[in-house]
Amino acid sequence: MAAKSQICSIWLGSETGILKGVGLTKKQAFNFCEMSCMSRDQEVCVMAWGDPHESEVLVGSVNGTVKTFSTDKGIFTATRECGDPSQGRFTGLAVTDSSMITCVESGLLKVWKEGSTETTEVNVGNGICRMQQNQSQRHRVATGGKENPLKVWDLERPDKPIFTAKNVAHDWLDMRVPVWVRDIGFIPDSDKIVTCTGHHQVRVYDPSSPQRRPVLEARFGEYPLTALSLPANQGTVVVGNTHGELAILDLRKGLVCGCLKGLAGAVRGLQCHPSLPLVASCGLDRFLRVHSLEDRSLQHKVYLKSRLNCVLLSSRELESSNADFSGDVEEVKAEEEEDEVWDTMETVTEKAKKRAAQKDEAPVTGVDGKKKRKLVKKSDVK
Repeated sequence: MAAKSQICSIWLGSETGILKGVGLTKKQAFNFCEMSCMSRDQEVCVMAWGDPHESEVLVGSVNGTVKTFSTDKGIFTATRECGDPSQGRFTGLAVTDSSMITCVESGLLKVWKEGSTETTEVNVGNGICRMQQNQSQRHRVATGGKENPLKVWDLERPDKPIFTAKNVAHDWLDMRVPVWVRDIGFIPDSDKIVTCTGHHQVRVYDPSSPQRRPVLEARFGEYPLTALSLPANQGTVVVGNTHGELAILDLRKGLVCGCLKGLAGAVRGLQCHPSLPLVASCGLDRFLRVHSLEDRSLQHKVYLKSRLNCVLLSSRELESSNADFSGDVEEVKAEEEEDEVWDTMETVTEKAKKRAAQKDEAPVTGVDGKKKRKLVKKSDVK
């Protein structure tokens, strides 16, 4: 298993509770789990790197456990009970120098100190959809959810949030605009924060300014946005929605720069590479896709058999030249070819069905040679 895990540069969590590793050089996909004890309550909700060297992957499951997977050894090395399933599923997972941070849907955020049973608990409000860590200031996190506005917390002083966003002004009918934060991102080398909402809005907040409302708002599509990620080059954000649409938005002008095509299901996981102009996405269509952010072309596509919830990219090169493990390559390629066949088939609409039905119908003549009004299918005429 160690030989398999060492060539994987992308990690994904599935609904079936399987941690999947993918090596893009030969499109090799591997499952890392104990198949004998798999169950629905082990569905992977969140993932994060356990250390700066990326030798450990933390996997948070629906049943409230956080497992530690060693990418060097290719096995799970530890399991920790970090939540109560009655409190909801994990919405965020992060680590600091000496602690692990978890957050669940009920709004219970916990800081687990290394080597100690003591925890720091913070109530961030109900209906949390996402908790995100600031990578430049790792003791700061942002939370948001349904009717729970964006909040920024300093875990060294967790008594109250250091920033709470204010809802936008009423719409043109003078009605309150609902709040539904789905994902959050911190803009590097800046105090600004980007959010996407369940009402297809992308908003930029600046906590350093006296204005608590968004300093920029843009819209994409007509469906709820589910995930976002910030590319290595500043000034843009990649967002995905429930209908498999990916788009690159300009954060300066609030305009759509372009769309990334090829998806066929809701986007659940989305992450840009830390240094390369690449973005990986996954979701309900069971595919991992890697797009180029320069020409928006599809670079890699791997079928992984299970519905996918989250994706985690390594900061190193995604395509390794020393990937010489002969894994389950043929099966992956076969699934890709099958998907291409389905992609080339013509979509049958309701109008096409009616036209086909009319062609199959023919008038029947009676004994006197006159046509009857009743129409039957040709196959019924003898």
